[in-house]
Amino acid sequence: MIPFVRAFDFAYGRRDQVSPLIQRVIADNPGPFTFTGTGTYIIGRPDAGAEVAVIDPGPLDPAHLAALMAAVEGRRVSHVLVTHTHRDHAPLARPFAEATGARIMAARPPARETHASGALDEDEDADFAPDVVLTGGGKIQGDGWTIEAMFTPGHASNHMALVLPEENALFCGDHVMGWSTTVVAPPDGNMHQYMTSLDAVIARDFDVLWPTHGAPVTQVRRFLEAYRAHRLEREVQIVQRLAAGDRTVAEMVPVLYAAVDQRLWSAASLSVLAHLIKLVEDGTAVSDAEPSLTARFRLV
Repeated sequence: MIPFVRAFDFAYGRRDQVSPLIQRVIADNPGPFTFTGTGTYIIGRPDAGAEVAVIDPGPLDPAHLAALMAAVEGRRVSHVLVTHTHRDHAPLARPFAEATGARIMAARPPARETHASGALDEDEDADFAPDVVLTGGGKIQGDGWTIEAMFTPGHASNHMALVLPEENALFCGDHVMGWSTTVVAPPDGNMHQYMTSLDAVIARDFDVLWPTHGAPVTQVRRFLEAYRAHRLEREVQIVQRLAAGDRTVAEMVPVLYAAVDQRLWSAASLSVLAHLIKLVEDGTAVSDAEPSLTARFRLV
């Protein structure tokens, strides 16, 4: 069982000091994919005049922009960092950067349509463009803080987690979420990449994970090992459904996700497809056409 963390203290628009170098402001955009809403992080000392960086400004919401401006008042915002270009993370980056004079830094946006279905809240922000393209391993120095870019594709092809070495912490965006498993939605989401990235995060042995949605994860290794085991178990279940005669995603989802809110079945369908694509790439299964939500699959 994954030890999910779903209860935590917050209020929309309130600036909370959650660690010596981290403050958080949560946007009022709750939903089945965003949980309580997008958590924007402010990195740096709370002192007047301090230089800070801001991670994942969030959706295009005037109230959240006003809350962020109030939260950084008296300090200088030097960098705006975006973990990936989904519309619950990226659209407010440009208005906030223009208001503060900061530069936007993120991985290069994907060149193709993000999802096989338009049913997700977190579709691509097609207008997003960073001022500076981040690559894995790059470092940003600030006033008493350092941020290291850690490339973690899988949930999105351009997903960039951000390390705060001073607190051995990872801002993991949507790569890992404390309240739920992460959607991996083809064609931009990729299960092979996701599992590789997950192993890389496990190997870093962080003390705390700060997801963009929900509470921090503090029992990191236990949580990530359970997260990984869940993905491997789901793959085994899909193989079992193929062995039982299921051939399409639509046949598998009602069985595999019988206990899950049906509002999430569209997302679940994409995760099942991501696993099936991985099985085809691994040589375990084949499909009668290019792998898709309507293709038919069977075991080799």
